[in-house]
Amino acid sequence: MTDFGLTMPDLIAFGFFVVAWGIYHLLLGHGPATDKGLNRLMDAYRMRWMLEMSERENRIMDASLMASLQNGTAFFASTSLLAIGGVSALLRATDDVLKIFADLPFGADQSRALWEIKIVGLILIFGYAFFKFAWSYRLFNYTAILVGATPQKQSPDARTRRQTAMRAAKMNIAAGRHFTRGQRAFFFALAYFGWFAGPYAFMTTTAAILLVMSARQYVSDAHEAVTYEPPETSA
Repeated sequence: MTDFGLTMPDLIAFGFFVVAWGIYHLLLGHGPATDKGLNRLMDAYRMRWMLEMSERENRIMDASLMASLQNGTAFFASTSLLAIGGVSALLRATDDVLKIFADLPFGADQSRALWEIKIVGLILIFGYAFFKFAWSYRLFNYTAILVGATPQKQSPDARTRRQTAMRAAKMNIAAGRHFTRGQRAFFFALAYFGWFAGPYAFMTTTAAILLVMSARQYVSDAHEAVTYEPPETSA
């Protein structure tokens, strides 16, 4: 056991958490099955959306969709700040919380220093999520600007219209990527909560979250909906 109260199982569990997050991030973005994942499939539809937008004369629908994406991102950014504030409050009530955990059947014996380390780690996760959501919100703003800068369908400069639409699509994809990473931090924060019940619970919750997120990318009903091909109907 270290001076901070960290045992070998704690270190192994934390290492497993970090490695699981890192490997999931790498495989989802650069793995052999990346193109079959839900995120990459939706990126293709973001690209198609911007190309369709460039051919529309009336873009009120596109503006409404952009506002919806921005509002959703702003909600998660503000939620991240609330989570940071709520978790920070636990640092001021360390002694009381430790007494409560000690009375629980699943409560693990832990020092004050170890408890504070866990809380700081949780704050860092929510802080990372906030920066991802805040940057995503900014990128959606940039996307809206590019949408507004895309020449109208009747413009004689078709090359500029398509080029600007593709730039808007790339910006939209980047915004969606950072939003996804912010949400991923929320999911892994749930796994991190398992550490408060002990290192073995920590590894179990990490594995469970990893399994759930992987399933949503490749075998979920959302993935099935995106890849669904309706049967051909005879005339």
